[in-house]
Amino acid sequence: TDGSWLVLTPRFHPTRDEIAFMSYANNRPRVYLFDLGTGRQQLLGDFRGITLSPRFSPDGSSVVMAETNDAGSSIYIMDLASRRARRITDSGAIDVSPCYSPDGTQIVFNSDRGGDQQLYVMGVDGSGVKRISFGQGRYATPVWSPRGDLIAFTRISGSTFAIGVMHPDGTGERILSESWYVEGPTFAPNGRVLMFWRETPGSDSRGRGFTSRLVSIDITGFNEREVTTPTDASDPAWSPLLS
Repeated sequence: TDGSWLVLTPRFHPTRDEIAFMSYANNRPRVYLFDLGTGRQQLLGDFRGITLSPRFSPDGSSVVMAETNDAGSSIYIMDLASRRARRITDSGAIDVSPCYSPDGTQIVFNSDRGGDQQLYVMGVDGSGVKRISFGQGRYATPVWSPRGDLIAFTRISGSTFAIGVMHPDGTGERILSESWYVEGPTFAPNGRVLMFWRETPGSDSRGRGFTSRLVSIDITGFNEREVTTPTDASDPAWSPLLS
């Protein structure tokens, strides 16, 4: 993209040179598709509200995302061939940040339907919703490991942010890294390394002088290191293995 508008949360298509992302183009935040080969960019769907947090299905046939409404936000699945959208949550709460399981049968997301922001898992048709996070704090930005064995997340507890992992049933929660502000984990294709972004506080009262950097870490919590980028960076997304 050319920098004309703020863009966030880029996500790779599993088999094609294509990215889904959120753009503030024309001051209306919505989800777009971008063809890396041709440079063609297109709006994904004609929703009334803001669309955000897109992710492709494992087979690449659909995109799951959230749309804001008067009550909060709901999760939709859009079939890319027909461009028909199917609403799968209608809780009246803020349901957002959906991510498919590697086998495509389940979706993890975060919601405040229980009064606080927590992680939930459901079937792809919206059935069988089950809360899986029960630690101290609020949970966000869940992402399923390509191996299917873990879900990574951001946890906010007081003024501290953390990146962690848990099993899909909510057991075995482990915090890998904590800081003033960390967010947005993404798994390497082998499911054994995470990348996320870390922000430092500003150096003056207006917040100027902050930095935003990409960081990688093993799922064991070791070997944490900054990933060099030309400028400040955020919202990393790991591509699938290249053929």
